Amino acid sequence: MSVNRKIVLWSKTGCHYCGEIKAFLEANHYAYDNIEVAGNDILRDVLEVKYGVRHVPVVEVGGDGKYEALLEADIEKLKALLAASEVVSS
Repeated sequence: MSVNRKIVLWSKTGCHYCGEIKAFLEANHYAYDNIEVAGNDILRDVLEVKYGVRHVPVVEVGGDGKYEALLEADIEKLKALLAASEVVSS
């Protein structure tokens, strides 16, 4: 049974690290949903409850209600997370 992979990026306009993650995803043709946290502290509260952080970027990769999160702007770790999700989804 395959899992439909979904990528969710929690970001803030003007965040350099968020921009790097967006650029990587777009350059590699990954579709993603962006959640803009600027001016919305409730969304940061959600991140704190889920992962214990209030900072962005946070990248969630998964599907069928199960997600793994990258809590730092590390392109190499993001590549590994995306590659691992491809193995699960195929």
